[in-house]
Amino acid sequence: MGFTSRLTEYKALLYRLLLAYLFYFISRVLFFAYNTNLFAVDDFITLLKLCWYGISFDTTALLYINSLFIILSVLPLKINTQPKFQKGLTILYFVSNLLFYATNFVDIIYYRFSQVRSTKATLDLLSDESNKKALFEHFTWEYWYVIFIYLACCVCWIWLYRLVKVKPAIVKNTKAYFVSSAIVFVAVLVLMVGGIRGDYKHSTRPINMVDAYKHVVIPNQGDIILNTPFAIFRTLSSNSFKLEHFTTADYINANIKPIKQYTSNPAVKPNVVVIILESVAREFWGSMNRDAKIPGFKSYTPFLDSLSDSSLIFTNAYANGRQSIHAMSSVLAGIPSFQTAFTSSPYAKQKIQSLVSICDSMGYQTSFFHGAANGSMGFEGFGNILGMKNYYGRTEYNNDKDFDDIWGIWDEPFFQFMGKTLGMQKQPFMATLFTLSSHDPFKIPAKYKNRFKGGPLAIDKCVQYTDYSLREFFNYAKTQPWYNNTIFVITADHTNQTYYPAYNKPVNRFAVPILFYSANKAYGLTGVRTDIAQQMDIYPSIVSLIGYNKPFRSWGRSLTSNLPGETPRAINSLGNIYQFLQGNYIYLFDGKKITGIFAAEDKSFEKNLMNGTLNPEINKGVADFKAFIQDYSDRIVNGKLK
Repeated sequence: MGFTSRLTEYKALLYRLLLAYLFYFISRVLFFAYNTNLFAVDDFITLLKLCWYGISFDTTALLYINSLFIILSVLPLKINTQPKFQKGLTILYFVSNLLFYATNFVDIIYYRFSQVRSTKATLDLLSDESNKKALFEHFTWEYWYVIFIYLACCVCWIWLYRLVKVKPAIVKNTKAYFVSSAIVFVAVLVLMVGGIRGDYKHSTRPINMVDAYKHVVIPNQGDIILNTPFAIFRTLSSNSFKLEHFTTADYINANIKPIKQYTSNPAVKPNVVVIILESVAREFWGSMNRDAKIPGFKSYTPFLDSLSDSSLIFTNAYANGRQSIHAMSSVLAGIPSFQTAFTSSPYAKQKIQSLVSICDSMGYQTSFFHGAANGSMGFEGFGNILGMKNYYGRTEYNNDKDFDDIWGIWDEPFFQFMGKTLGMQKQPFMATLFTLSSHDPFKIPAKYKNRFKGGPLAIDKCVQYTDYSLREFFNYAKTQPWYNNTIFVITADHTNQTYYPAYNKPVNRFAVPILFYSANKAYGLTGVRTDIAQQMDIYPSIVSLIGYNKPFRSWGRSLTSNLPGETPRAINSLGNIYQFLQGNYIYLFDGKKITGIFAAEDKSFEKNLMNGTLNPEINKGVADFKAFIQDYSDRIVNGKLK
């Protein structure tokens, strides 16, 4: 009995999994039908497309739920076909599947109240309810017909399952049986890994909730694509956003100033190009380290160093997150990510006021450029949520001769592609480019291997290549009519490999550069600033430069307006601990209490000042920190980001 004789088992397994897909499709249609008024779906074809996109999310959820069932079904055991074993598989299949399937029906009802797929945050909210019994009785009575439909689906599912049975079989050729079964077992494991991740590509991280929104223009439609088990699984390992009550609204408004308003009046609306460099942290820039006094320091950014001489640069700036997608939300929308990534949370799909929406309201053409596979890093999905009008990825570039075989299009040709594309757009435009060549495994084009030798770190040669790509881009841009009235902002998404001990310190693990440049001297973008800055400050800085004079939401400050009352600060997360820089101190916070206070220069956290006398500045820093966290959670959870 080898592979051929086990075909009946494998066919039965495939049939049972296809049944799960079928009933997830049914629950998705029911979810839409019950909440039709909440979705702008105009025709049946659109609904089918959304269901089609949902298959990848169903795959991930079903593989999580059925992983043990699948493994047991293909294990090379002699008892696989025996009645008791098959009965055990059946019980495992339905206990696990029907339990999670029920959550889809819960959302058929609950969605109209929450307008978001239920997640771990929903489970946490439910656990805090003191009247669970009353709520259960109410919803059971009020929505009995949904429960009836769920039970009817369960009955049909069980009936269809029982139509295909595996009959007992005797193993005659033990060696052939085990060899063929082992090969199939390994193949199934490989397929499961790909299904759970979403694909096998290096250029995409495991599929997440935000990826559903890359397929839609109207964010709510992404919830049709999603399923509730997927949303729960993808948020299980993250800390949910929880409302806190540390201080008063008056204190928040006076000291955090979440609503900003600037008054500027440029003669002509400037174009804006935001460049987020993959991993090209402050450590690699010579201009950012001229006064750092690092022994043996070597710069890998000769072009950026020369550009800095005629730019406004910030040598004490920090990232607000640890991943690339965190940088997108921090830079473009002023929303940082801490223990729980905002962009991976169910709150990411709400209406968000951002640089994109403000530019859109002022008549700007908005675009996002990233040379990786469309959808990589969640950029396309989040860009759609923000309202980005155009997305240019590897698909739009449409020339895989420049593909690096891992992530996407090499930086140099993709920079040129952006330059030429901008030349075809109506002004004013706001464009964002996210580079990728300085990403692990740190490759550069073969033709430059003898030119960019790098240094002690594998990333060094990639930084040199990206710097060169920037030089070539600016050389091209200078020949274009839009160049002289364009503001360029350059930063990094996060840090990566470090070589110098100074950049191994916890605080400097977030050390990124921030540079503002314009050939138009009227904007006054020159000088070197050492005050604390952060990625969140880029958004309000650009808003103030382009002449938007209405109130808007921002936790950052304008780095170019220098208005009184805007406190320089930076905030990020060391995993489960918040890190807050303000004034002369660094504060660590576990979400409930301050766990460390250190002098600003003590970036290694060697001397905790908590046991000493807390001076007025420290007390205010603690109060400001807690006020920020309170307002951050409140605005995200309660939909106040617009």
